[in-house]
Amino acid sequence: HAEAHEEVTGDRMNWLRAGVLGANDGIVSTASLVVGVAGATTDKTQILVAGLAGLFAGAMSMASGEYVSVSSQRDAERALLAKERQELRDMPEEELEELKEIYEEKGLDEPTAREVAKQLTEHDALGAHADAELRIDPDGLTNPWGAAIASFTAFTIGALLPLAAITFTPTSLRVPVTVVAAILALALTGFVSARLSGADKRRAVVRNIAGGLIAMGVTYAIGSLVGQSIG
Repeated sequence: HAEAHEEVTGDRMNWLRAGVLGANDGIVSTASLVVGVAGATTDKTQILVAGLAGLFAGAMSMASGEYVSVSSQRDAERALLAKERQELRDMPEEELEELKEIYEEKGLDEPTAREVAKQLTEHDALGAHADAELRIDPDGLTNPWGAAIASFTAFTIGALLPLAAITFTPTSLRVPVTVVAAILALALTGFVSARLSGADKRRAVVRNIAGGLIAMGVTYAIGSLVGQSIG
């Protein structure tokens, strides 16, 4: 049976990465924020206002950061492709020889490498050189808007879980329920990120949970100290 391969473009991987990171950041930052505020006060309104402010501030920050970062990457890719087009136009023989040498380095003998380079150049010179030299797909450049929207949406979804947990839970159980909800969500994002990258899933999950617990523990301690000193 033929093995099925699902094509994953650089742009798709980029928004998947942005989505997973956005969700993870939304969980950690919002859970830490509301737990910290809960350490300082039991007033549900203050906790909710702080959580909502942190949600929208964090989501906008993540989205703008992704947009700027991916835009810079896209600009760099476009500049490299423009340079490659110029070289193909001004010195096609040298570029053909360069492509042949690349395939020789991959293990092809000289006649085969030359024939492969020649046929690929005749079919799509820019695409062949962009793939072999730059690892860029000219038709699949990263989309800054896709990354920004994915990050904003994922951060918001991730942030809503700890915010809902601390808002709709009785006062005495707010912090432990929020921590447990955050741990479960972080385990999921850790698993998904490992699945996307092909990394060890257990290590990713443990690392994600450990980071979240440290963040929540530190902010809760600070909130408790501030609340006591103000009180």
